[in-house]
Amino acid sequence: MALSDETMRDAQFASLYAELRDIAKRELRRAGANASLSPTTVLHEAYLKLQQRRGETLEAEADFLPYAARVMRNLVIDMFRHREAIKRGGGFEITTLETSTPALVADVSDLESLGDAIDALSKHDPELAQLVDLKFFCGFSFIEIAGMRDVSDRTVQRDWEKARLLLRRLIDGEDLLADKAT
Repeated sequence: MALSDETMRDAQFASLYAELRDIAKRELRRAGANASLSPTTVLHEAYLKLQQRRGETLEAEADFLPYAARVMRNLVIDMFRHREAIKRGGGFEITTLETSTPALVADVSDLESLGDAIDALSKHDPELAQLVDLKFFCGFSFIEIAGMRDVSDRTVQRDWEKARLLLRRLIDGEDLLADKAT
């Protein structure tokens, strides 16, 4: 009996729930998100976004995790945009007493520019963009990524350096397509 895409996606989501929740925690910590957004909320919102993806199947874990991480990254960026929107009272912030502070609080514009750069990189070289999602957002090591891609870890490291260079160029406003024309 064949399973529907939705059933397969649900099973995949359930089997990777703990790992996806860790990714959501890392994203919120990296973004310096306030207490109004929990990792569970981000994860469940990502689940709803994944359910809207009809007709496409992400069978491999190496395809599913980067996609889920990208969805969660976009949700965190959208949350910051919403919070900062002037017309919604973004200038006012409800504060809570925290016992610990995040080590690094990201600026909304930094998150947006990184998200835009990764989207542009995915148009230029989808494999490098997927590598960024696996390494930076999912937290996989070079060896783990090499195993998923069936290549050496040194190849993954070289690709990582290339991806970082291209992302820096994209963030600085360079056009990668101009390089192909020459």
